[in-house]
Amino acid sequence: MPSISSSDALRDRLSGSLFLPGDVEYEAARWPWNLAIEQHPAAVAAPADVADLRLLFDAVRDSDLRLAVQPSGHGASGVLDDAVIVRTAAFDELHVDVDSGVLRVGSGVRWGAVVAALDGTGWAAPAGTSPVVSVAGYSLSGGHSWFSRTAGLGSDNLRAAWLLRPDGTHGRVDDDSDPELMWALRGAGGIVGIVTALEINLVRVPSLWGAGLTFDVSDAAAVIRAVRDLAAEAPASLNVFMNSMRMPDVPQLPEEIRGRSFLDVQALSVDGTADELIERVRRAGAVRREISGPTSQAALAAASTEPTEPTPGRGASMALTALDDAMIDALVDFRELPEQAPIMGIDIRMLGGALNEPRRSGFASLESVEWLLHALVPVFPGAPSEPGDRSLAGFRALLGPAEAGRIVPTYLEPGQTLDRCGTPAEIDRLRAVRAVADPEKLLHEGRLPR
Repeated sequence: MPSISSSDALRDRLSGSLFLPGDVEYEAARWPWNLAIEQHPAAVAAPADVADLRLLFDAVRDSDLRLAVQPSGHGASGVLDDAVIVRTAAFDELHVDVDSGVLRVGSGVRWGAVVAALDGTGWAAPAGTSPVVSVAGYSLSGGHSWFSRTAGLGSDNLRAAWLLRPDGTHGRVDDDSDPELMWALRGAGGIVGIVTALEINLVRVPSLWGAGLTFDVSDAAAVIRAVRDLAAEAPASLNVFMNSMRMPDVPQLPEEIRGRSFLDVQALSVDGTADELIERVRRAGAVRREISGPTSQAALAAASTEPTEPTPGRGASMALTALDDAMIDALVDFRELPEQAPIMGIDIRMLGGALNEPRRSGFASLESVEWLLHALVPVFPGAPSEPGDRSLAGFRALLGPAEAGRIVPTYLEPGQTLDRCGTPAEIDRLRAVRAVADPEKLLHEGRLPR
């Protein structure tokens, strides 16, 4: 493994921290959020300020290493033996301009802090479903949220960034000053510079209303069809997720859900009640449980079922151009096969709306994509991985005929590269932007195809 140049001298000069293999702190610091992914970087740095970041650039310039920014460890792809991981928790500014609906936030801030700051303001953040994901990692990798049909991807709402370039210059970048760099930042941000702060458009939410409906698995096909048909006329103010859950038959779970399968439909309207639209979904099956009424983004974050601590897991994501009756039937049948039990949940998200008319140019895009699906396989210590791998492979094969030409980078699986997210011409464009921004290749290329 390459080593960082003059590491002891560097530690003395840094205001923040540097952890090297052999340090007690290194073992905890090296892990990404998904503990199923192994990464053994040459070092892990926690810089205190921009001056520290400049020192890190100087250090890798004199070594056979590169810098890889992982604000909260989400989105890790795999091997980083030739890299210094940079954690940006110290960049923690947070300012909300309630009059203009603009957020300025440091690259170490997580969405939960932003959501708390916005509570009661009439604004929402274009944030993902998990409050523990960093604003920077999510926004610079695309980011799909509860508000994406209304406001687009997280990256579409990126107005500007404060960027430290490998040459040491630091300042605000926007579409007027460097449109090509901003295009790259909106989806592949970490390969062109280190973002220290972001300026983001918030989402006006005059009246948030939500509904959650639970159906037995016997009604799943009919309910999915009803949501599919609703998508053709749903206004951009309505966002709908479905989740097909298959609970393991284990004593740790309550008896009422142990070993059972069901389908949840969750709807969020940013402009008041959408009860008439949701009624057609209700009629598609027998509603076993329903919660509906006024809600808030803070309530949505609190109800998130995503883990709030690092945990191992595996999954597969697919973006689809259509969800026809044959595909729905095949998906529901696949879901209930005994050999597919390793897949605990399949998340199905309705796209369209503002996603088809992005407000800004960026590499990340779900334009003309209709559905976003993700299958989750939990990882249990000591359990063999082969059954889960086979289930995920079957999931990909099943949906393959309807797969869209691109997926958003935040949904890439470990080891997958950005060629799943853009055309060959767009990948060439990314390489050209990177060549100008980082001619010495001091930054890790991330998911850019090698």
